[in-house]
Amino acid sequence: NLIYYFYRLTLLTFIIYMDFNKLILKWYDKNKRNLPWRKTKNPYNIWISEIILQQTRMQQGVIYYNKFISRFPNLKSLAKSDEKDVLLLWQGLGYYSRARNLHSTAKYIYNELDSDFPETYENLLKLKGIGDYTASAIASICFEKKHPVLDGNVFRIISRIFEIYNPIDVSESRKIFKKKALDIMPKKRFGDYNQALMDFGSIVCKPVSPLCTSCEISSLCVAFRKNTVTKLPVKSKKIKVKKLFFDYFLIRNNKKYLIERINEGIWKNLYQFPAHTSKTKKNKKTLNKFFSKKFLHDSIEMELINSEFIEHNLSHIKIKSRFWLVSNKINIKDGIFTEMLDQYPMSKLMHKFIEKYGSKLSIS
Repeated sequence: NLIYYFYRLTLLTFIIYMDFNKLILKWYDKNKRNLPWRKTKNPYNIWISEIILQQTRMQQGVIYYNKFISRFPNLKSLAKSDEKDVLLLWQGLGYYSRARNLHSTAKYIYNELDSDFPETYENLLKLKGIGDYTASAIASICFEKKHPVLDGNVFRIISRIFEIYNPIDVSESRKIFKKKALDIMPKKRFGDYNQALMDFGSIVCKPVSPLCTSCEISSLCVAFRKNTVTKLPVKSKKIKVKKLFFDYFLIRNNKKYLIERINEGIWKNLYQFPAHTSKTKKNKKTLNKFFSKKFLHDSIEMELINSEFIEHNLSHIKIKSRFWLVSNKINIKDGIFTEMLDQYPMSKLMHKFIEKYGSKLSIS
């Protein structure tokens, strides 16, 4: 029985290997999405699109890609730009390390590699901000190298086709999925094939309510045949979300507000009002003491602007924020006072506050 089972599994795998990529490419030729970066094989454009699409939905990604390419049409323009301008354009996308890495890598390729974009998977991996997925995407799409991409769509498709219950968020499982993904790749059209899987996962083999009944490869799908599609893919654990309290301090001087550059953390190199961060909610007295010490001032008169917390949720952090307006004058030598806050890159949380209270406080 064990030999018979192994024989059937081997035969099934062989059949899938033979037919799967042909059906996927056939589907892609009929149904591929009309996306702006598919009009070129320029590695710069593909790189920008892939970095933007990390943690970003396609509709929003297209908008930002067009804005980004319009502002920085080539590697040189990005390399020669100021990081502040890159971050300003990136506002709203989140995960700002992506923008910082883009800028850093553009400068490296321009200055150290004489603008020659690496063509191999191995050399692409050496670049800051480029991991396995992005390196595979660029190598296959731009240079027709045989490297499978592994994103959420591909994990989902492969887990269902082969009914693989190994958790996709465990490093050991990546080896299993990568081998399967490599084995079922076609003999050519590697870039088209990888993009086909991305499209197929977004349009047909969706996370919720997949279109199994009209799926052209359902005959090869073990999970479909065994009615286990909704159970796959498997994740080992949920992300632990921590709660943080942010209290912002608005110091005004002749219609201008004090802002500071953030030196570390998720919003590194963005700008914000001076802030106090804590794992617990602090009372007014504690905050007054903190800011008095920060600005070397004996007593600070502060008034709460928002009676309810302004909340902002990230993948691993839930932020509850309050904003305090200082009514007495504080002399500060160092720092940026500006009335044009839109000239400085800021987090989405800051924009939420400005959108709700900006007009009352003469903030633009």
